[in-house]
Amino acid sequence: MVTGKNLHASNERKSMKTFLIAIVAALVSTASAQEFRAPIGPQKPVRAMPTPPPMLQRPPVQGVIPRGFSDSRNPLQMINPWAPPRYGTWVESTSFDPDHPGKWNGIKLFEILF
Repeated sequence: MVTGKNLHASNERKSMKTFLIAIVAALVSTASAQEFRAPIGPQKPVRAMPTPPPMLQRPPVQGVIPRGFSDSRNPLQMINPWAPPRYGTWVESTSFDPDHPGKWNGIKLFEILF
């Protein structure tokens, strides 16, 4: 005997199968309807792209983190306000707003120069 639950599930499966068959048929018909034609007439020769020169050195990286971990510097001197000038100033690690001269935006953690 077929109950209402089983009857509902079988109708749902039939409609899902019909839906999937309709989608596959639509995809096959649109794919077969496209025509692939070769170009007619003279073609422009393809110019080879020049290979870029190899990078001999990395672009320079600046900022607070690379400067703090460099071999020649003491990272604790970066927070010392009375550190010697060879450890750098706060201006080197600060980004400034171009629209408002003198106003800073933030700290440059990493800065890659090209």
